[in-house]
Amino acid sequence: MFNIKINREDEIKVMLCSCNDITDANSYYGELHKFGENLRKDMLINNLLSFLNALSNKERFIIFNSLIEKDRCVCELEVILNKSQSSISHHLRILEEAGVIKGWKKGKFTYYGIENKIVKMNLTSLIEFLSLEKIN
Repeated sequence: MFNIKINREDEIKVMLCSCNDITDANSYYGELHKFGENLRKDMLINNLLSFLNALSNKERFIIFNSLIEKDRCVCELEVILNKSQSSISHHLRILEEAGVIKGWKKGKFTYYGIENKIVKMNLTSLIEFLSLEKIN
């Protein structure tokens, strides 16, 4: 049922009883496991992780910051980052898949810009998710 080995599961149940006033370790263990499963499946958490992962790379963060100033074509980003077009395209694809930016053709060039609505929504969700009211 669980990924934890049986011996370790039994050890954890004993520890749970020691650190909390738990009378039914099996039931409490099951509740905790289900809680963890629900957190892993939570769409808000998964969307925030996708957003944060997209911005957690230095090159992608620089791209994001340069696009805050104005929409840019790939060749501008090559100069800003001093990286190859293929490297820039890799980072743009990750940012685009996370909904952070959008690209569009303008003549023979592809331009990119910030998806303001998506970025604002993710930042608002992050602030709400990390609110101290939840912690206390």
